[in-house]
Amino acid sequence: MGLEKHLKKIEDLGDNHISTSGNTPLRPDAFLLTDVEKIQLIKEDMQHIMETLGLDLTDDSLKGTPNRVAKMFVNEIFGGLNPAKKPKASTFDNKYKYGEMLVEKNITVYSTCEHHFLPIVGKAHVAYISNGSVLGLSKMNRIVDYFAKRPQVQERLTMQVVQELQRALGTNDVACIIDAKHLCVNSRGIRDIDSSTVTSEFGGKFNEPALRREFLDFIKLETQY
Repeated sequence: MGLEKHLKKIEDLGDNHISTSGNTPLRPDAFLLTDVEKIQLIKEDMQHIMETLGLDLTDDSLKGTPNRVAKMFVNEIFGGLNPAKKPKASTFDNKYKYGEMLVEKNITVYSTCEHHFLPIVGKAHVAYISNGSVLGLSKMNRIVDYFAKRPQVQERLTMQVVQELQRALGTNDVACIIDAKHLCVNSRGIRDIDSSTVTSEFGGKFNEPALRREFLDFIKLETQY
């Protein structure tokens, strides 16, 4: 009964989305192992999980799965945990003196819910107002992708994108809105396939109602091809 209560408490914490920090919670020794060592250990753990579930790992379709999952975790969907993979946010002088907001909308978000390790899929909309520096457009997408590629809660992801852009651009005038579906809601539990989660973070001038409204109006614009 004690174990059951403990597991129930953990499950309740996950469903309630308890926040701990604006930073991704990492242990001090998170990077002592090489990627190769991590892949080997995760491969062994994944094999144990599959065997515990009763799967036959001698089957041709399954025998390579532990290694595939381990490589995917380390090299792909959790690659954003590795600081070495952080994109270089090179900035340039705003020589053309563009003083209005710049909006990069509909940035694809693929992340992973840290409570159930199920996908988070959606779109991010990012904006900033230059105070003398500008950022290459693709860098905004890469920053979103970097922080998305780790176990996440959507609130933290939204904040991390804004904070990184503020640091890179040297301005507080940055905003981010993310609209995403969480498969931990859509495919398990309540199984509500239509609901999505919207989070926002507004810095500097974007806290002014008129500018915030302008940003929201830009997001609603239909993109013409």
